[in-house]
Amino acid sequence: MTVLEQLNSGTMYLICGGIVAFVAVVCAVFMVRAWRAGKALGMDPARMKRAVTASATFSVLPSVGILLGVIALSGSLGIPWPWLRLSVIGALHYETQVAQAAAEQLGLKLSGESMTADGFATIALLMSVCIMWGMILMTVFGRRYLARLSRGSAVKPAGVKGGFADAAMTAMFVGMVSAYLGSYIGDFVSGAGRFRFAGSWTPLAVAAVSALAMAGFTWLTEKKHMEWLEGFSVAGSMLLGMLTAVIIGG
Repeated sequence: MTVLEQLNSGTMYLICGGIVAFVAVVCAVFMVRAWRAGKALGMDPARMKRAVTASATFSVLPSVGILLGVIALSGSLGIPWPWLRLSVIGALHYETQVAQAAAEQLGLKLSGESMTADGFATIALLMSVCIMWGMILMTVFGRRYLARLSRGSAVKPAGVKGGFADAAMTAMFVGMVSAYLGSYIGDFVSGAGRFRFAGSWTPLAVAAVSALAMAGFTWLTEKKHMEWLEGFSVAGSMLLGMLTAVIIGG
């Protein structure tokens, strides 16, 4: 049995599926409690039903991006593990980037053919350890941070947006994007894959199309006041980027 077959075994489905089922039950419990709390506050049941329907409707398309992430990682890490990560605590951009970075450091390609048991264990451990700090820090410092946010919102001048957290998050993502694109640009400039058009240009073309798509979604959301598009921007940009890769690589 290959490593990929082991990662898609019934045992893995049972372990990961059990955790996902537990989280789903917790979500259902909180949904029922929220409904009862709304009724206790005297909220209109008709309006609550419309809120539930709207939330469910607008969750469908953004979840396509999550499904794409599961599909993209399933070829190297199996289906159960990416399904667990992206269903419970993971983020699409985080899981794919960390898995790729860990595989590169191990000298592996993120594919089923080159995956080893030790490689999967290292990748899975890194994906888990790196993301748990948000929960730990929120548990320790969350109450104090919320108090600071409340004081800051009370004295913030009108029209002032964001803060250090927004700037730090933006800088982090700009740095990650620059690092990933820089490696592909460096390979092309240095002559790697000079005569393989698709191999050298596909990542750059995908990044450019995805960035333009995201810019278009942002423009429509902010300038044309189509706020409903905000939840679809990531999934839409990913789909257009993947379509670009298929067209160039095909």
